[in-house]
Amino acid sequence: MAKKVFTYRGKELDELKALSINKFAELLPSRQRRKIKRGFSKEEKDFIEKTKTKNNVKTHLRDMIIFPHMIGKTIKIHNGKEFQAIIIQEETIGCYLGELALTRKRTGHSSPGVGSSKGSSGPKKWLKNDKHKICV
Repeated sequence: MAKKVFTYRGKELDELKALSINKFAELLPSRQRRKIKRGFSKEEKDFIEKTKTKNNVKTHLRDMIIFPHMIGKTIKIHNGKEFQAIIIQEETIGCYLGELALTRKRTGHSSPGVGSSKGSSGPKKWLKNDKHKICV
């Protein structure tokens, strides 16, 4: 079976890498297209230049869009506590960096302790009514 070739909006990866940022923006969804149209800050411009040359880049820019030249590079994204190393893959083109580095951990609850339910609250007290026993 032949290996499936990755395409984004009908363009292969080599074609995407050859496009300028403005031409690539035409392929993106409207939110990402608007961010590119409004222009990049100095930090974002520096980050784009670093990712073109370096492989291991640290950043706090969680709202940065993933461009085709970043494919295969390792980017360390700050999640509020530490830098998470993420290897950028083809499927993440057009996403934001913050989508890849989660800021909250999953909670793993253990078994319930004493007092977590009515049954584990302690010894039962029985009250005698005229005809029935009532548990309190």
